[in-house]
Amino acid sequence: MTSTRKNLWQRFDGPLKVGISFAIIGIVLTIVGIFRDPTTPITVWSLTVGSLISGVVWGLVSWAIATAAVEVEADVQQAQEAENTPELSKQEDDSN
Repeated sequence: MTSTRKNLWQRFDGPLKVGISFAIIGIVLTIVGIFRDPTTPITVWSLTVGSLISGVVWGLVSWAIATAAVEVEADVQQAQEAENTPELSKQEDDSN
């Protein structure tokens, strides 16, 4: 069972791993906050709704930021490759 989890985790891309990690952090912080706040009733409903809201928000926002960062890096790399390609063509033309 551990190898299945490990294989599943390895199949995820970087932004998805970031999103899942931050969702778990958000859920843990919500549960800790519910237990530490004396005015919040500790019920299954409050734990479920609080965990669901914080997990989805933290996970979705962090996934979106990580995805944007990966796409920007890919665009920058593609632009740098495109910049280098014409220079090689110019050098070949100059040698002729």
